[in-house]
Amino acid sequence: MELRHLRYFVAVGEEQHYGRAASRLRVAQPALSRQIQNLEEEVGFKLFERLPRGVKLSAAGKLFLQDARRILQEVNEAAGRAGRVARGLSGTLRVGFSENASWRGVVPDSFRRFREQQPDAELQLQPAASLEQLEAIRSGRLDGGFVNFMPKSDPELDQLLVAIQHVELAAPKRHALTKLKKLRLRDLTDIPFVWFPRWASPAFYDRLMHECYRGGLKSPRIVQEGLNEATILSLVSTGLGVGWVLGTARWRSPDTVVILPVVDLNMPLTLALAWRRDNSSPLLAHFIGEVQRLPDVRALNRG
Repeated sequence: MELRHLRYFVAVGEEQHYGRAASRLRVAQPALSRQIQNLEEEVGFKLFERLPRGVKLSAAGKLFLQDARRILQEVNEAAGRAGRVARGLSGTLRVGFSENASWRGVVPDSFRRFREQQPDAELQLQPAASLEQLEAIRSGRLDGGFVNFMPKSDPELDQLLVAIQHVELAAPKRHALTKLKKLRLRDLTDIPFVWFPRWASPAFYDRLMHECYRGGLKSPRIVQEGLNEATILSLVSTGLGVGWVLGTARWRSPDTVVILPVVDLNMPLTLALAWRRDNSSPLLAHFIGEVQRLPDVRALNRG
């Protein structure tokens, strides 16, 4: 039994006339009649009673008509759902992001834009460290992610530069450092620090230590470790010390903390949207396209 048999049967059952059904289906009447006969032979019972003018459904035919309509409707709905997924209008997109990039800028803007443009799609968001995101993208657990420290080239991954962030200093609001017009690294000698552990990001840790040494902060006085930016901000707010954060932290820092630029610390950090080159998800393609159209991203990639 084929779907066309059901479509032909439904048309004849609703019209109760071969001529009108054939016209509705745009097929020849003899061909339609043969298809109904084949269907009756396959199911093993009569679907219609022949009348001098037209036909009428048999008792079995009436029940079969209800089920045939339901089956055709379900098939059409299934095709519609699959078509929407194929066109990137629905489905599920899994995106990772680093928590410190989610407060302002491209990352939250891209999420809002996606929900506006793709209301029928599900956006699953996963906060995670950059290295965890890269592992999840490679394994297929994430479709993409906003990551720091993205390698310049990777045979498996593609990327789009979305922002450049800068390392700045979080300090208690009434700290003596806040009174300096130009804060330099050498001014931080002997100042208590809340520092992140090296194992959390070895390359970034080593690079920051190197830049501090070059600027005169040769041996930072680390009194406490904070695993992430939120912890560092919290500890700085208690007056325990100062700490390194991204400049974007000023959008979510406590009222008792100020974010200060350090004039001789030149550590721009790239934030990139990364994804597997072989990921053919239409939703992912739509998401990348929307991110590319964000004004800040366009301006950054033109430069």
